[in-house]
Amino acid sequence: MERKIRVGAVSYLNTKPLLYGIERAECRKDMDLVLDYPAKVAQMLLNDEIDMGLVPVAVIPRLREWHINTDFCIGADGDVASVCLFSETELHKTEKVLLDYQSRTSAALTRVLLKNYWRMDPVIEDGGGEDYRSRIKGTTAGLVIGDRALEQRKISTYIYDLADAWKDHTGLSFTFAAWISNKPIDPDFISAFNTANAVGFQHLDEIVAAHPYDVFDLKKYYKQHISYQLDERKRAGLEEFLFQLKRL
Repeated sequence: MERKIRVGAVSYLNTKPLLYGIERAECRKDMDLVLDYPAKVAQMLLNDEIDMGLVPVAVIPRLREWHINTDFCIGADGDVASVCLFSETELHKTEKVLLDYQSRTSAALTRVLLKNYWRMDPVIEDGGGEDYRSRIKGTTAGLVIGDRALEQRKISTYIYDLADAWKDHTGLSFTFAAWISNKPIDPDFISAFNTANAVGFQHLDEIVAAHPYDVFDLKKYYKQHISYQLDERKRAGLEEFLFQLKRL
């Protein structure tokens, strides 16, 4: 290769099964790998600072050119556990919703569900910095994603799982993030990269042991909540999400 392929990925616990094989694969030598939170990786792809990233799918309409690569994603077919609206009151009493600054897809999904599923029109604000979770109280709810959402489950009285709401709304699975490139990537690299994505699922016990986490059962999270196969139901869900997003 003339230069290494610049690859961005998310640094959350839910990516560990995918990264396990990528970090050990022969094709690792052909890439520069950077890790950050989802919205940052998406911005890097938009800025052409990376060639491919595990990015929130809501970035797709903003890309001049895009290609979905590999058979893997961060998705869910029902309760995902780590992408939720949290509140101290029932959702219909909510007056304001704070959005997670680390998110693009989840923030967009929140807007779609509030309008089309919950039929609500609360004030929606960017949550801002890391301390925004302290403002989730009274009639103010907050979207929290990733590892911090698993922590928030032990704090908030009411939990509204976005992937579960999406499935009830549409009957479809949901894709939060996929390996998306802003240009065609060498097919041989993509084939090797796809194979590498699969390796970690044979080593889940090892991955769980390497990341002690008393907040949530990680093996259950990997096997029952996150759905990693980018199958036809998730592709159909992605198409429907982009359609509903366009109509906001």
